Amino acid sequence: MVHNDHWKGRKVLVTGANGFLGSYICSLMNETPATVVGMVRDHLPSSNFNHLGLDKVVDVVHGSLEDFDAVKRIINEHEIDTIFHVGAQAIVTSALADPLQTFKSNVMGTVNVLEACRCLGRQVQAIVIASSDKAYGSNDMLPYREDFPLKGEFPYEVSKSCADLIARAYYKTYDLPVVITRCGNIYGGGDLNYNRLVPSTIIAAMANKNPVLRSNGKYIRDFIYVEDIADAYVMLAEKAGKKGITGEAFNFSYELKKEVIDVVTDILRLMNKTHLKPEIKGSAEKEILNQYLSCEKAKRLLGWVPRHDYEGGLVKTIEWYEKHATRIKT
Repeated sequence: MVHNDHWKGRKVLVTGANGFLGSYICSLMNETPATVVGMVRDHLPSSNFNHLGLDKVVDVVHGSLEDFDAVKRIINEHEIDTIFHVGAQAIVTSALADPLQTFKSNVMGTVNVLEACRCLGRQVQAIVIASSDKAYGSNDMLPYREDFPLKGEFPYEVSKSCADLIARAYYKTYDLPVVITRCGNIYGGGDLNYNRLVPSTIIAAMANKNPVLRSNGKYIRDFIYVEDIADAYVMLAEKAGKKGITGEAFNFSYELKKEVIDVVTDILRLMNKTHLKPEIKGSAEKEILNQYLSCEKAKRLLGWVPRHDYEGGLVKTIEWYEKHATRIKT
């Protein structure tokens, strides 16, 4: 639940505003009395951000997270007091292909946001940093808990481990009001990165084609519907600055242990496409085999309870893609 009283007079910055998660956070914040500023790198006419008309109601500013002066200017001139830092290079395969750009975006982009806040004194009162369950790296002990070490090995994982640790350093050293999210695999309508499991499966099924799996289908992942994550971000921002919350990291997921082949099967069942059969490529490499989270800390300290469940989120996601079929490349 969003507490509108908290947001009266607030000025909010969402980095990566026209990305998948950023558009949902902007949409949610647009329902509050806050002034919302969206930082975007590229103009993306096909994005969910533009489709929702958020480009007409959010104050859009263009800039790169890698440009410190631009980041500082935006935060300063717009008198930002709350930041949702979700701008990043978020694709694992892209990180493998171009690790340098991934490190620039995910690591130095985070440094630039935090350093700009440090330079501006006490202006910014809440900074929600997007880490990831990938930051934990591989671990024989599961589920992941927030006190586990961060030990990413491959480029995307390492970029998130670094950003996470850097955020913690700015809290411990400079007392910045940082809170960190570590989420399972986020799915939902409007995700236009079609190489991700959920949208790729739905789009293949809509075209009556067999979905293709890069892995052997046995990787275990945890999942969370995007609206529940947007709720969690807003809840964290409202509680940032409170003892026991500031400087902490929180896991968010449905606490599932789903083999990716089972996710594909679930989607095909919900779409009445059980005649289709997944094609197993087994070509995925340099990825964590098994990942799932404990969210006990978020439930205990934040009172976080998701509004959806795994299958309910899938139903809404499928409905979104079917409704927007003409916008989707199949």
